[in-house]
Order: sequence, then C-alpha cells, then structure tokens
Amino acid sequence: MMGFLLMLVFLIPLSVFIDYWLFMWVFFVFSFMFIFKLSFGASFMYLSMGLGMDFLSYSLILLSFWICSLMILASEKIYKTGNYPNLFLFMVLFLLISLYLAFSSLNAFVFYLFFEASLIPTFILIIGWGYQPERISAGTYLLFYTLLVSLPMMLGLFHLYKVFYSLDFYFLDKSVDSVLLYLCVNMVFFVKIPMFLVHLWLPKAHVEAPISGSMILAGVMLKLGGYGMLRMMKLFTEVGLKINVYFISLCLVGGFIVSLMCMRQSDMKALIAYSSIAHMGLVMAGILTLNLWGFCGSLILMLAHGLCSSGLFCLANISYERVGSRSLYLNKGMINLIPSLSLWWFLFCACNMAAPPSLNLLGEIFLLNSLIAYSGYSMIFLSLLSFFSAGYSLFLYSYTQHGKFYSGLYSFYTINCREFLLLFLHWLPLNAMILKSDMFLAFM
Repeated sequence: MMGFLLMLVFLIPLSVFIDYWLFMWVFFVFSFMFIFKLSFGASFMYLSMGLGMDFLSYSLILLSFWICSLMILASEKIYKTGNYPNLFLFMVLFLLISLYLAFSSLNAFVFYLFFEASLIPTFILIIGWGYQPERISAGTYLLFYTLLVSLPMMLGLFHLYKVFYSLDFYFLDKSVDSVLLYLCVNMVFFVKIPMFLVHLWLPKAHVEAPISGSMILAGVMLKLGGYGMLRMMKLFTEVGLKINVYFISLCLVGGFIVSLMCMRQSDMKALIAYSSIAHMGLVMAGILTLNLWGFCGSLILMLAHGLCSSGLFCLANISYERVGSRSLYLNKGMINLIPSLSLWWFLFCACNMAAPPSLNLLGEIFLLNSLIAYSGYSMIFLSLLSFFSAGYSLFLYSYTQHGKFYSGLYSFYTINCREFLLLFLHWLPLNAMILKSDMFLAFM
C-alpha cells in the first residue's frame, strides 16, 4: 500500500514539469499496476503503516485511479487553452492521493481526515476551471453542506474512542445503542451520497463544474459516503433496526420525486445529476437494510454508477463543446450531425436505465432482493423508480438525438479519437465486469 502512495507522492514535483499527456499515461500505468493487486481474501491485505485494503477498498481505489486517469484525458481543453494545465494536474494528483488514503485507511479518524481533505481539490476544480460566475455559489454550497455535518462526526469519533479505546475499524466491533451518535456519525455520509432533502448542493456543483469536476463528483466523491456507511454501519445494528426504516422510506420516496424532476429538466447536466441522486438513494437504502444482499448490491451499483454517470457527463460535455449550450432544446437532432456519437448516447442511456449486460442491472437486482426482503411495501416505490429510470434515460436520448436540429449551428467539427477512447474506456469495464461478477461474492 505504501508503494503506491510513495509513487503518487513522488509524482507531485513531476506534475509541474512533465508533459500533460505523459502524466496521463503514467496514471493509466498506475491503474494497470493496481489491477494486479487483486486478491480474493475477505480480510484486509497488503497491511503497512496503518494502510490496508479488503475487496471493498480495492474496488473503490481502482475506480479512483481509473476515473482520475480519464479526467485528464477528458480535459484536453485546459491543455489547449493553456488554462494552468500543470496546476490542474497537481489538483487531480492531490485529489487522488486523498481518495487513496481515505479508501485504504484502517483508522476511522484518518479516514475522516482524508474524507474531508478530498473536498479541497474538488472545490478548487469547480472554482478555478468552472464555466460560469455561479460556480462560486456552487462551490460554497458544496463546502458548507459538507462542513456543517462534519463537525458532529468528529465529536462522534471522539466519543467512540472513549468507548472502544481505539478507532481502528477492526476493533469497532460492538454495537452502540445511541440515536444521537448514529446521526452524528452517519449524517455526513447521508449528505455526501446525497440523501434526498440534503441533495441540493449536488445539481448546483455538477452544473457549474468543468467536465473533470463532474466526472470525479459522480465517479468517486459520492462513493465516499457509501463507503463510510458500509464501514461504520456495523456499529449501529441495534439503532438501525429501530430507525433505518424511516431513512429507507425517505430514500425511496425521494428517489421517485427526483425521477419526476428529471423528466422536466432542460439542462443535460442537471438531468444526469438528478439521476445520480435517484441511483445513489437506492444504494443508501440497500446499505441501511443491514443484510448481505444490500451490502453487495450497493457496492456493485456504486461501481456501475461511477462509470455510467461519468460517461454520461463526458457525452454532455462533448455536445456542449460543439453546440455551446447544455440546453435540451438546442441539442436536438444530433443523429443528423454526429451519428457516430448517437451510438454512445444510446449505450450509456441503456446502462443508466439498468439494461443488460451492464453492471447496473446486477446491482439493481441485488438491491431489489434486499429491499423487498426487508419490506414488501418497498415494492411500490421500487417499481416506480425502475420505470421512471427508464423514462428519463429515454427522454434524454430521444430529445438530444431526434427532432429537427437547431438552425444556429453554422460551424461544426467532428468527434476525434481521444473522445471515442474516453467513452470506450468508460463503457468497456462497465459491461465487461458482468462476465466476472462472481468476484463480488468474495465481498459477501
């Protein structure tokens, strides 16, 4: 574990001097080196200096490596316009180091520290490379929503240290029967996922963020909340049996309301951002059922959503760079202008609605089993969620690709190999991992 951390740390001075594309190539090499670290042991492996990983950590660290590599590939505009590309590379590297340490930490306080540290580079990405003046308010929303609930978590961790005399995850094994402690520790994860009612920062942040900011927010940052819940929920089994039902109900009803909001969005990025809230609400509900189906399904859906949502943001950005607008009313009839991109729109929208053979389908099947076993009544909102998930995905595809295209498009340039590679590298792992889906049983 320390080997990869040192490799990332020694890249910091290189980020100032190294060529932009060579830096991206180094990131991809790291990703492939990390793939060979896979081990199917259920317990922690590669323990060193307070760091280690099990299958849960491994899969999310690999997702972080992969998404950060693709962020650099997607941000050619920063390189071409000379908009501080070396500072951008440094921010991506800082973000990756904080995510790596958050996911591989064996100590709850160190996890909390880097969980919060990952907020800083994301904030700078939105403020520094965003498109519109509103990015300042979006960054402030992101910062204050997270910081408001992070102090109670720190106090909660201090209390846990008083009870257990250690904050290592291995020793946090007894159940704590306190609703207040449950809310203090978990509320920061609820905001990060985000849960309905504390989700308002996410659409604002996505709409104002550059493509790299949207990719890392959708791809990895939301997963920090799910990861934290999966790690800490064993402490709250007693409390969870009493009050989890209220949060599960909120997730399912909120997911349905957000799905309805998706059906009337005019901004492509806002639509994809709201669909993230609906999908991650399902993940949160699965974790709160406290059963193995829910835990395993939530991990699968987190990985699937990370790749699928990030790919959809890339597609929206490719259209935005050509048309100069994210409005669905102006991005019409694209199948006439760039038919090669329509195939990718179709593939990613199909994955977003959990069509086979994507990993989304496997995750949703697991979560359906988990939630229906928890309560038969959840079937009502689960069926509505599945239906409207297909509804807004089809709405996004058909509205952008069909119809009469906007007459103001005078100059138009075609899709290049870099953009096709970017989309392919999102789509391939999303659909290929289903062939090796039995590896998720190691997590169970």
